[in-house]
Amino acid sequence: MKELFSLCTVRKKMMLLSKLAGGALIFSYILSTELSVSEDISLLVWLGFIVLLVLGMDFFMSRFITKPISKLNASAKRMADLDFSAPCDLVSTDEFGELSASLNTMAENLQQTLARLEDANTKLEKEVKKEKALLAERKELVDSLSHEMKTPLGIIRAYADGLQDETDEVKKQKYTQVIISEVEHMNNLIITLLDLSALESGAAELNVTRFDFVELVETVAGRLLIDAPDTDFELQYELPEQKVFVRTDRRRMEQVLDNLIINAKKNISPGGILQMKLAADTGMIHFSLFNQGKTIPENALSKIWVKFYRDSSAKYSGSGLGLSIVAQILSMQNLPYGVENQADGVRFYFSIPAAD
Repeated sequence: MKELFSLCTVRKKMMLLSKLAGGALIFSYILSTELSVSEDISLLVWLGFIVLLVLGMDFFMSRFITKPISKLNASAKRMADLDFSAPCDLVSTDEFGELSASLNTMAENLQQTLARLEDANTKLEKEVKKEKALLAERKELVDSLSHEMKTPLGIIRAYADGLQDETDEVKKQKYTQVIISEVEHMNNLIITLLDLSALESGAAELNVTRFDFVELVETVAGRLLIDAPDTDFELQYELPEQKVFVRTDRRRMEQVLDNLIINAKKNISPGGILQMKLAADTGMIHFSLFNQGKTIPENALSKIWVKFYRDSSAKYSGSGLGLSIVAQILSMQNLPYGVENQADGVRFYFSIPAAD
């Protein structure tokens, strides 16, 4: 019974207003005719009642219908423009109140859906960029391998053809050794290039451990410099007497030292000086390697870290990847490194923080 007679719908409110208006109109007419005044004045009084009745109806129509519709329309326009910052603040127990609540629920659901879509689009864009980067890296890898394989394959083809027609056993043995050497060169090139690609793409991660960096330098230098049978240079070195520990990937730092020392040995002049220094200073370890010999053209100092860069005057040797791997490993750790020309040679250097 309470719900039946309550004003919880616009229809019931309008019916009540129309009935009240009709009753007021009849009551005002009867009241105006019962007045002891002339007929003209009675008509004017009745017209006055009608004006007040119309104004009252306008007020209630504005309150119950016009204003709610305006608020709902404004909220709907904002939502149509995807602006969900201000919900509809219409509060009532009729259909307009229900519509306001439905609009706010829809806006909240749309906002959550759009947020999920934006997250999905962001992830998709990242995946697309990653896929494009991988495709570019694969293309670069294939192009690089194709370019670098031409020379060793050409040599292998030439010596293989010569091997077929050669009867001299000494020459056949020599041709065979050349072919084996070129195959080993291609194998090392492929392994090195794949390793560099893994470093550049982030597929290879650093295995960080704590170790004595002085001991590592002594081990690498002993293997490549002191114990080398083809030594044709004067080795000078300065190393700390005490242990100096670092936290980094030992194998990768061994790669760095290997490539820097091999590069220095290739470019040192016969009988020249190869000077290696390792110094600890204010929490940092500074490594430098100087080889006496031909300097690097100033316009090429930044290019030597690029893959496959070689001095145009150099003979066919090496892969052109050693210094690229050095740069990539040091860059991954944000370690400062560089190269500089000196009066009679070239100095490579890098620094690494000391560990407690």
